[in-house]
Amino acid sequence: MQTKLPTGIENFMKMRIGGFYYVDKTGLIRTLLENPRKVNLFTHPRRFGKTLNMSMLNLNYSRYLFQ
Repeated sequence: MQTKLPTGIENFMKMRIGGFYYVDKTGLIRTLLENPRKVNLFTHPRRFGKTLNMSMLNLNYSRYLFQ
């Protein structure tokens, strides 16, 4: 089975279960936590994974991934 590209997928759990390619950015969570700010602004061109990254953070903070 070929690994698929996650075109248009905005839900992290769907991507993990679906066997899509994914560049793991969870190591950047530590950077966010160690450098607290009033606001964290995530800027990227459209279709560059902003919603997917927020979904990953949501799952990480809810600990659903680790149950």
